[in-house]
Amino acid sequence: VPFSKMVDNATRKTLASIPLHKINAGPRDGDKWTGRLKEELMGLIAYVKKNKEDDNDWFKLESNAQGTRWFGTCWTYVDGLKYEFDVEFDVPVTYPTTAPEIALPELDGKTSKMYRGGKICLTDHFKPLWARNVPKFGIAHAMALGLAPWLAVEIPDLIAKGAITHKEGQ
Repeated sequence: VPFSKMVDNATRKTLASIPLHKINAGPRDGDKWTGRLKEELMGLIAYVKKNKEDDNDWFKLESNAQGTRWFGTCWTYVDGLKYEFDVEFDVPVTYPTTAPEIALPELDGKTSKMYRGGKICLTDHFKPLWARNVPKFGIAHAMALGLAPWLAVEIPDLIAKGAITHKEGQ
């Protein structure tokens, strides 16, 4: 299936706002990784800025000093209520050939669309897309094309099944 048939216009517009990466380097590549990390940060900044402009801010991320471990929060709204989750992932040593495995640990075991440790299932749609776009895609793309659609589909389903409930104060 061509990429253009897999995404809607809103997703295409979002992707257009995320710079593509040029440096093909992973965490073990020394100075090249430092350059790639700068590209990653610029991509995330552009994506977050676009989300805020569109009143669609939905995650906060930070990393360790090496840029190999990322953590923060993500949220979605269902029926006017905010559902917020911790999010975390490690950059694989084979990155960017291998996409990061994004985890929402507190949802571990609540859906079949998840692996041990709360890693969300992205195999059917996202991983082939990632593979066709190495090294151009990065962390911001993983959030936009991986986690965002997963949250949009799975969280309402988990709520409907009673697997998660709204927490006061979110």
